[in-house]
Amino acid sequence: MPYASLNPATGRLLQLHDSWNDQHLRQALEQTRDAQRTWGQTPIAARSGIMLKAASLLRERSDEYAQTITQEMGKLLAEARAEVEKCAATCEYFAQHAEDFLRPEVIASDAGHSHVEYRPLGVVFAIMPWNFPFWQAFRAAVPALMAGNAVALKHAPNVPRCALAIEAVFRDCGLPEGVYTNLMIEVEQAEQVIASPHVHAVTLTGSEAAGRKVAALAGQHLKKCVLELGGSDPFIVLHDADLEYAVEMVVKSRFLNCGQSCIAAKRFIVVPQIADEFLHRLKEKIGVLIPGDPMDEAVTLAPMARHDLRESLHEQVRDSIAQGAVAVTGCEPLTRDGFFYRPSILDHVTPATRAYHEELFGPVAVVIRAEDEDDALRIANDNKYGLGSSIWSRDTERAERLAERIQAGCTFVNGMVKSDPRLPFGGIKASGYGRELSRLGMHEFVNAKTVWVR
Repeated sequence: MPYASLNPATGRLLQLHDSWNDQHLRQALEQTRDAQRTWGQTPIAARSGIMLKAASLLRERSDEYAQTITQEMGKLLAEARAEVEKCAATCEYFAQHAEDFLRPEVIASDAGHSHVEYRPLGVVFAIMPWNFPFWQAFRAAVPALMAGNAVALKHAPNVPRCALAIEAVFRDCGLPEGVYTNLMIEVEQAEQVIASPHVHAVTLTGSEAAGRKVAALAGQHLKKCVLELGGSDPFIVLHDADLEYAVEMVVKSRFLNCGQSCIAAKRFIVVPQIADEFLHRLKEKIGVLIPGDPMDEAVTLAPMARHDLRESLHEQVRDSIAQGAVAVTGCEPLTRDGFFYRPSILDHVTPATRAYHEELFGPVAVVIRAEDEDDALRIANDNKYGLGSSIWSRDTERAERLAERIQAGCTFVNGMVKSDPRLPFGGIKASGYGRELSRLGMHEFVNAKTVWVR
């Protein structure tokens, strides 16, 4: 079955790409295994030079790649440019810090000398999503490559042009052939890759359902696995928050990428003292969002990436309203070409509604009214996900103490949740396990090997 690249702003076909047969896949994995054996012995300084060249190419081709992202995935052009720049900065960060992260660690023991050295595992199979088509791939690949692994990427079927562009970056920066390979395969063929003796670890960013399947397969074949799955991030607004700034960040966090981000704020938990004013300001601010062609710099609301995603979101919204949530604004698709959904607010969301429990992956803000501060923390943790979270208060010391009680992979105080190459990123509970980025992320795919000498 061919990969279909569609423009989400129009719904029109951009291009078809043929997928690989099983023989092509087997040959590619063998080549990747062979390439890794040499790459794993390449000095870190040489790897760093190649990665710095990748950063340079990303910046040189930023406009080209941003247009590809916007045309194929649908995000605003300015957001696409920022995504490319973040990839470049991450290449630079790991090029600069890999030697330190991989330096052998001397540990005193009963030996004359003992240390732990960090060696590559081999080939890492990366299964990546469409919502940040460049960033997700670079976030997974760069630390793994700098650790001496090879990477075989299966990208989402709706972003094949992005996948091929990423492969071109790694080819053109001087990475040896086969060390990074884009696998043009069907979903069903992923099982063959995980089972392959040429593959040594798996990393997935995707849905909870996909994570469960991949984790089961990885376990069956004894492959190391890192999962970054869904999220329904709480955004707790306390009575002493800077409300104007908090609402400004609500709009940015919820409607960036048309709300299609695992770490977007999704549940806005507000205390009684500020609930009505918060809602009034939020409705006012999203009322001026401008939907339209994301290539137009004046547009501020992009389309959703696919028609089926819009339909699933609308079903969640309709069901939640039938279950007692109040539609404040929006809550329906826009009647125009493309996959647009109105910027929306659901208020008085309770545990009786789908919106309380499920991840809404689109431009819908879910407002949950807490009884007080303790109730807000209870609501924040009353969810199967545990990816990101944030607390908004002028009393930062108190907010930091409250942050310790939130069950999540990260908590931001007076800041929008984001990933950063300097900090570990990942979740707990149904949001997955393992970490990406930082020293911890690089160490997910190394053999921490003890060397003991008498």
